[in-house]
Amino acid sequence: MPSASVLEQNKKVVADLVELLKSAQAGVLVDYRGITVEQDTQLRNKLREAGVEYKVVKNTLTRFAANEVGFQELDPSLHGPTALAISSTDPIAPAKVLSDFAKDVEAIEIKAGFLDGKVISLDEIKTLANTPSREVLIAKIMGSLNSPISKLVRTLQALVDNGVEPSEIGNAAPEAEAAPVAEEAPAAEAPAAE
Repeated sequence: MPSASVLEQNKKVVADLVELLKSAQAGVLVDYRGITVEQDTQLRNKLREAGVEYKVVKNTLTRFAANEVGFQELDPSLHGPTALAISSTDPIAPAKVLSDFAKDVEAIEIKAGFLDGKVISLDEIKTLANTPSREVLIAKIMGSLNSPISKLVRTLQALVDNGVEPSEIGNAAPEAEAAPVAEEAPAAEAPAAE
């Protein structure tokens, strides 16, 4: 039977993990069996750069924390060596970094994940990993908002380059000459009836 100090340490680890899971936007469980120390260091650096917290916690302690948060669907994935990558700011980062790393290092196996308080499937993790980053999405939106203005500027510049004066742009169509209006002949007055 574990000593009282070990039990207290485990309770603290579970409590910290519960808080981490509650505050997380997304997380991914991976099997890291078979990677070298150098590969593990590279993975940790990439996750750190993306703002993702990476932890290796005993499966039993992770199970207690996951069950307390409502992630019972993670139980079948909590066997063998398991690491947890969690982000509280970017829901795409854990899946993206781990999927990209798994392409180069076949030993990494994604087991399960969660997003916004729900456990998600491996297919959903792959879809999430293929989603462009927040910065790319913002750049695409800004580009589409900027496009009409850019086209207008290029059109105006082309007119100026072709010798059209800016003052002539609004007066491109010649004014139509006014047709003379025929004067009406005065109507003959009818005699007034008395």
